[in-house]
Amino acid sequence: MRVTFLMKCSECGEENYLTEKEKKNTPDRLELKKYCPKCRKMTIHKEKTKK
Repeated sequence: MRVTFLMKCSECGEENYLTEKEKKNTPDRLELKKYCPKCRKMTIHKEKTKK
């Protein structure tokens, strides 16, 4: 089962990337180093939590 979610910058909080993952293979939250256009540098982006 594939799930789509937003990736959120850990420094500025900007939601930059829409990504999908296989929930069965990676049940925990995804954390990737991506480029943030607002910060203008590479930062860690985390999977946005649902409320």
